[in-house]
Amino acid sequence: MSADLRHVETWLFDLDNTLYPLESGLAGLMEPRITEFVMELTGLPREEAHALQKKYLVEHGLTLRGLMLHHDVDPDAYHARFHDMPLDGLIPDRLLHSALARLPGRRLIFTNADDVHSARVLDRLGIADLFEDVFHIGSAAFEPKPSPVAFERIMQAHAIEPGQTAFFEDSERNLAPAAELGMTTVLVGPRAVQSNALFVHHRAEHLAPFLNRAQVKETP
Repeated sequence: MSADLRHVETWLFDLDNTLYPLESGLAGLMEPRITEFVMELTGLPREEAHALQKKYLVEHGLTLRGLMLHHDVDPDAYHARFHDMPLDGLIPDRLLHSALARLPGRRLIFTNADDVHSARVLDRLGIADLFEDVFHIGSAAFEPKPSPVAFERIMQAHAIEPGQTAFFEDSERNLAPAAELGMTTVLVGPRAVQSNALFVHHRAEHLAPFLNRAQVKETP
């Protein structure tokens, strides 16, 4: 059954594990690098550093946010650890490119990643040309999703009308504030079909087929 998205004029997409599948393995490469950073910063053994990493992720929406608040970490130094991350697992997807290209209106990236990582991933996927802008963690003054402040900042920066916006995310909890604002929400990824959250309006195990089936506004 196709989703009726004919009201949508602004298409808002998360980046990691949304525009490429979780099976790419990129998240698995990033995870130990974060743990190693926390280990070096705190002197904690790996298991305790990993626990602290996850604690900050849960409490703040992003491990970096917790590190900035509690350890005065420089975000540029933190992000530099990931700028040489191998992207071999990301494969340009022609089906995704065509599915995104058929969407009328503007397309924006809304990510908790930084600008360098975002640019590398979009270039690797071959879809950078399809997006008007990337609203990254620096754009949000390091206030990450799901903080309502992050949503306020992207809405102000791009004059977003929530009732005409669809937001695509692989993180269920990041969709809650979007739905509260009046956006149409789409949960993406292998866990999407299992979600029973009332604030999730549509579920897409695979993004490209979902977009290709969706009803969108006809353009002259």
